[in-house]
Amino acid sequence: MKAPKDATIITVSNAEEHKFLEGIVPKAQIGTRAISSSMITYTKPGSGLIVRSKNINSITDAMYTNALITAGVKDAEIQITAPFKVSGTAALTGLMKAYETTSNKAIPEEVKKVANEEMVQTSQLGDKIGEEKAVQLVAKIKEEIAKEQPKTTEDLRSLIKKIADQLGITLTDEQLDNLVALFDKMKNLNIDWNQVGSQLNKAKEHVSAFLGSEEGQSFLDKVKDFFSSIIDFVKSLFK
Repeated sequence: MKAPKDATIITVSNAEEHKFLEGIVPKAQIGTRAISSSMITYTKPGSGLIVRSKNINSITDAMYTNALITAGVKDAEIQITAPFKVSGTAALTGLMKAYETTSNKAIPEEVKKVANEEMVQTSQLGDKIGEEKAVQLVAKIKEEIAKEQPKTTEDLRSLIKKIADQLGITLTDEQLDNLVALFDKMKNLNIDWNQVGSQLNKAKEHVSAFLGSEEGQSFLDKVKDFFSSIIDFVKSLFK
């Protein structure tokens, strides 16, 4: 990751990480040092968010995108990296701080907290049901909250259950309760749900454009070749 010479450099302390992650992830996972680095480059209005990461093993690009959209970050290209494999939970705190500093727009403390909680909960849910399904579920819930604006906790619970069923996802009672608690907090905050819906749509457009591009097709071909080689290897064991 090469930053331009005129870039604004912002540092995040370990204390800031603990402030937003304590109670969400174990202290041992937060650690005593901030390892990852990130860069935010603003793009033209309406372009949406593009996130790319390297050496991050717990949080996917889509999870960062979802959480940043919740925090109100929009229209930017974001790079996240580390010198070696790290969980990546600290990067969101740095990105939100950078956005506030460079855009002169304050993100309320409770919104920062819930964005971090969303990121971590999506990652934990992904460990159980698969990362792609977890991201899809959380994004779809936000889309539907933006459209339907459920009034009560029970309305929200019914909405989440309906979406999970539509996506063919079976949630345990604990997983459902955790999602209800998360989105109950979220819907009671001063979040621009119209902007959330718009940025989620832009994010989906970026994914579709990437998969249709030469770079995306090359990536898919490499994935296919990788799995083909595994299948060929397994077949060879039974010859």
